[in-house]
Amino acid sequence: MSVEFKKEFIEWIKTIVFAVILAFLISFFITPTIVRGESMYPTLQNSNYLIINKTAYWFSKPSKGDIIVFKSHIKDENGNDKDLVKRVIGVPKDHIVVRDGNVYINDELQSENYINGDYTDGDVDIVVPEDEVFAMGDNRPNSFDSRAQEVGTVNIKDEIIGKVVVRLYPFNEITNF
Repeated sequence: MSVEFKKEFIEWIKTIVFAVILAFLISFFITPTIVRGESMYPTLQNSNYLIINKTAYWFSKPSKGDIIVFKSHIKDENGNDKDLVKRVIGVPKDHIVVRDGNVYINDELQSENYINGDYTDGDVDIVVPEDEVFAMGDNRPNSFDSRAQEVGTVNIKDEIIGKVVVRLYPFNEITNF
C-alpha cells in the first residue's frame, strides 16, 4: 500500500467515525415520528412527520397545551406499547372535569379553539396525580386518550418520550410548536 492510499483511508475512517458519533448524539436528543390516525386533527393529520425533543422535560415539567408523544400500555399489532401523540390538558394537581361536552380545569370552563368541533365526550372527574399529566387529542370524538381507563394519566418520567417541536412534513405545513 502506498503512503497516499493509507492517508486517504485514514481520512475516510475519521469521517465515518465522526458521522456515526454525530448521528448517535442527534438521535439521543431528538427523534422523528409519524402521526398515525386522526386523533389530533385539525392540528396534526395522518402521516405528518414530526420531530420530538426527547430532553424537553429533563429539567422542566410539561405545560398545558404542549403536544407530547408517550408510550401507552396499549399494544400494537407486534405486541409493542403504542406511542400516542396528544395535547397536555392538565398538569399535576389540576382538577379535570369533563361534563356535558365541556372541559373544566380547576372549576374553570376551558375555551379550546384548537379542537375539532365544540364537544368533548366522556365523563371525567379526576385530580391529576403528582408527576403525571392528563392528555387528550384535539379530535375529541376520535381520540383514545386519558379519558379512557386503558390510557389514563401519563407519567412524566416513565412514559413521555418527548415534546413535539416541529412538523416537518408535509413541507407546505412546516410548523414549530
